Amino acid sequence: MPQDQGMVAARTAAVAGLTFRIHSSVHPDPAAVYVLVHGIGMSHRYLRRLHAVLAQRATVHSLDMPGFGGTPKPRREVPVEEMAAALGGVVVLLGSEPVVAVGHSMGSQWVVELGATRPDLVSHVVVIGPVTDDHRRNGSVQALALGLDSCGEPPAANAIVFTDYVRCGPRWYLRQLGPMLTYPIERRVAELSAPLLIIRGGADPVATRQWCRRLRDAAGTGRLVEVPGRPHIVQWGAPRAVASALRAFVLAP
Repeated sequence: MPQDQGMVAARTAAVAGLTFRIHSSVHPDPAAVYVLVHGIGMSHRYLRRLHAVLAQRATVHSLDMPGFGGTPKPRREVPVEEMAAALGGVVVLLGSEPVVAVGHSMGSQWVVELGATRPDLVSHVVVIGPVTDDHRRNGSVQALALGLDSCGEPPAANAIVFTDYVRCGPRWYLRQLGPMLTYPIERRVAELSAPLLIIRGGADPVATRQWCRRLRDAAGTGRLVEVPGRPHIVQWGAPRAVASALRAFVLAP
């Protein structure tokens, strides 16, 4: 696996009282600028492999969202809309908009909302393993799907998930679970002016094929790519395949 290209020390940014941590690789002649956003309970760590592959040709910023990855935890629930607005502030601070906004799992909600409300900041929207299926918006159902998924994830990916969940803690996780389960992503993708790419692992029990097809069809310009045999954290086990799909999507006419 290639090393991160031009990785600079992590820096923090505070927007509207929410603190983000930014991990950047700056390419001297970037083909694109990517902003990578993790899901609930997680951090930038499970995006590292994808970050490294993309950074060979592009500038890449991987974020730790507020309350995750050791960043300060807000004292209240933060709705998806508010988190996305603050994320937009971070993109402005990066100074390289419009960007390719890439979100995994709950991160897909934040980047879709960003694309819908701030089209000036986003050229393309990419969702990997998007949540939450409107036919399965139940905490117990989602927990069962995640438990099933863990049986198919590589041990190293499960280790990152476990340690990140511990660092996040149950209180903040549960505060964000409500917004995740109620956000109507299937309606918001229809508001995107930017093209939408959906990526799922072929063995992902969380973001099912039927659900991803419905999201694709709801978008004005949508495309679905499956990576055969891969589980929910497809960008960890198959970073080159995911990066290839991203590049083809961004460079397409």
